[in-house]
Amino acid sequence: MSNTATREIVAAAARNGLVVPAFNIPYLPMMEPVVDALRENRAFGLIQVARLEWMKFKAGSLKAIRDTYEACKDERFTRLHLDHVPVIDEDHQSVDVAAIIKEAITLGYESVMVDGSRLPLDENIAATAEVVRQAHAAGIPCEAELGAVLGHEAGPLPPYEELFRSGRGFTDPAEAQRFVAETDVDWLSVAVGNIHGAISGAAKSAKKVEARLNIEHLDRIRAAVGDVPLVLHGGSGIAKASILDGVRHGIAKINIGTAVRQAYEAGAAVSPAEARRRTAAAVTAVIRDELEIAGSADRLLCEALTISSRFSCAPRPPCGQLPASACDLATRGGV
Repeated sequence: MSNTATREIVAAAARNGLVVPAFNIPYLPMMEPVVDALRENRAFGLIQVARLEWMKFKAGSLKAIRDTYEACKDERFTRLHLDHVPVIDEDHQSVDVAAIIKEAITLGYESVMVDGSRLPLDENIAATAEVVRQAHAAGIPCEAELGAVLGHEAGPLPPYEELFRSGRGFTDPAEAQRFVAETDVDWLSVAVGNIHGAISGAAKSAKKVEARLNIEHLDRIRAAVGDVPLVLHGGSGIAKASILDGVRHGIAKINIGTAVRQAYEAGAAVSPAEARRRTAAAVTAVIRDELEIAGSADRLLCEALTISSRFSCAPRPPCGQLPASACDLATRGGV
């Protein structure tokens, strides 16, 4: 397990108006170009896999993802996260969450997520609290979801503007306050206008509708949950101005799936080399053009060390002119 904990890195993003992108890996060959692009842009990101990506795509298994990650990881710029483990999945089937979380912890995943958002509130709280206990006993953070980030279910969605105006599925601030208090969850995934990409049918390869965030509603959630970092799922396809506004208002982690997956799939139809090129280009576009976080890794890891009270970091000169220091050791995975 990495020495600078994922919990502190995401907390550092929340405190400093930065964001950690989390890239989903539905196909194992995607991983290396994602890591390469993070390294080349000196940006920090999570490499993550959701249950549906080994069930419905070609991620293989938790172990296959872990093994692939171990072969190409760079702890200056990456950590390994287990994304959506639903209590009730997109096909409305029950999932053995405890077994999947246990396997991920045993394999060395550095953070996990449980998704009880299809359950009534009391059941979601109970299911989440159990996984939080499991994760915290292993010394890693846990993410959970409250509200309904739509898009993974079969069948067409209602028109986006209708969803946005109605606030259907939006996270309720009062429920969020109770949820974080009773579960002790580390990060909270919220619904404020964001939607997941489709995972089946013709819509799987179609361009996502351009979504936006209800910032006033996001502010109410942030006020209700205090210092708990907020997470945005369905990050592909959200208007850039809305994403950056969301980061300024408390989003500390953003999941990126559809845009990079579709780039990989289009490239794979040509050749493996083209799949790598297009994947890296898509990740670079997210880092540089959409999130504007190129060069963020040094600052994030140094701030994370400060939060953990192990070191404090002085202002840093430009990359390439960095002195040997505790911060440099951190970004090399040596602290």
